[in-house]
Amino acid sequence: MGDVSLDSEFPSEQVLLNVSEMYRADAEALSLGVSGEQLMENAGAAVAREICKRWSRRRVLVLCGPGNNGGDGFVVARLLKARGWDVRLALLGDQQALDGDARIHSDKWDGAIEALSPSCLMDAELVVDALFGAGLTRNVEGVSANTLVAIADIPIVSIDTPSGLNGNSGRPGVDGEGGAVAQADLTVTFFRRKPGHVLLPGRELCGDLVVADIGIPETVVETIKPQMAVNSPTIWQDQFPWPKLSDHKYKRGHAVITGGRHMTGAARMSANAAQRIGAGMVTVAAPVDAVVVYKICLTTPLIYSIRDTAAYIDCVSQARVSSILVGPGNGTRGTTRERAVAALRTGKPVILDADALSVFEGSPSLLYDSVVGPCVLTPHDGEFAKVFPEIAMASPPVDKVEKSRAAATLSGAVVLLKGADTVIAAPDGRVVINVNAPADLATGGAGDVLSGMISGLMAQGMAAFESACAGAWLHGEAAHEFRPGLVADDLINALPIVLRKLKSKRSANK
Repeated sequence: MGDVSLDSEFPSEQVLLNVSEMYRADAEALSLGVSGEQLMENAGAAVAREICKRWSRRRVLVLCGPGNNGGDGFVVARLLKARGWDVRLALLGDQQALDGDARIHSDKWDGAIEALSPSCLMDAELVVDALFGAGLTRNVEGVSANTLVAIADIPIVSIDTPSGLNGNSGRPGVDGEGGAVAQADLTVTFFRRKPGHVLLPGRELCGDLVVADIGIPETVVETIKPQMAVNSPTIWQDQFPWPKLSDHKYKRGHAVITGGRHMTGAARMSANAAQRIGAGMVTVAAPVDAVVVYKICLTTPLIYSIRDTAAYIDCVSQARVSSILVGPGNGTRGTTRERAVAALRTGKPVILDADALSVFEGSPSLLYDSVVGPCVLTPHDGEFAKVFPEIAMASPPVDKVEKSRAAATLSGAVVLLKGADTVIAAPDGRVVINVNAPADLATGGAGDVLSGMISGLMAQGMAAFESACAGAWLHGEAAHEFRPGLVADDLINALPIVLRKLKSKRSANK
């Protein structure tokens, strides 16, 4: 039941392209004979089409910047005017300074060109934000910032990304540290999403997101070979360990959940989650003075009494044990660190969560050096800073994708950095962003359920990265099934419903 190495390419429809990769996609399209002028025409036409789908004709103001994003805006203005819309256009800078395709399309505009200022917004009922795209090179300041701030309650349609949003980090400004940013009601981007569209706060700043086909050949994705995607069953469903008639309980894996002395509920939820997701056997390695509590609270998992670390090593070293979870409710004592290191050094699949991460504060190299087999680390931001202090404190700040990727490379483990925009990074550079988590997941114990689910999948032989991706996605879907009033136990109860739907869809697609 080792970790399986897969090709790093993701399903094309789930791929995310960072800003430099999108520039490569444009360049590849041009090399294949697609003209930049036509790509810009197609982009503007896609934006105009989406506007007409959502709004009736009204007074629209198109704000154009000095680059290609502004060129797209000129196309939108011309096409909306041709359809009978009342269109005004305001430009940052001088039309004579435009060049390339943007200049070509600006020359096709037969209306007035106003100088960009907040006063342009008077009487506007819809604003098209074509100031700056994803390739932001400086923070939005001055008249551009003042104009964005003044938009207030007018609906905004942004082209590519809301102006001021970093297309890689999903944060305002070049370095993610600030600057004005548009709050769009609709964002139309092209060919593929960028990480800034799905990371927070970018996901909320984009409003509704539409990805438009503008004529870039699909083969371009194969040329770029991106290593980043939005989480989806298409990434991991071929590895999902659905039970077979020939399976028995041990063949379906044996997960050991390390129990704590005081916060026993955490390990209980992890154990139940591991069972629900399919582990054939689940054992809670419980401190001897808490065994009675675990026996009362748990009906189906086995309880193994642990007096000391030597007894713990005997438990997790058994041949049938196929995954080990350390951390939920374990406490931040030295014994937790001892057991985490012991688990890692078995070479078996290991998940470290919560306290099993915090105990390495001040000695993170001990953790890195102990990772010798498949491993998933599941920190939130606070725990991440304890385990990866140099990455967390980097100056300038590193965005969430690069933080996770750097941490995975440094530790040799899969790193699942939690949040509403959970990022999962593998040591080989693959990154997946999970986007289906509802706000209801912000409840105590939800992380314990997630780590138990990942442990149960790894126990069944699913690779570490795919287990983390599947666990995160199923966790989010289970929360969607329950929604208002959700507590952590509800995730476990909703999991069979989600699994049935997943299996039914899989069967229908065969």
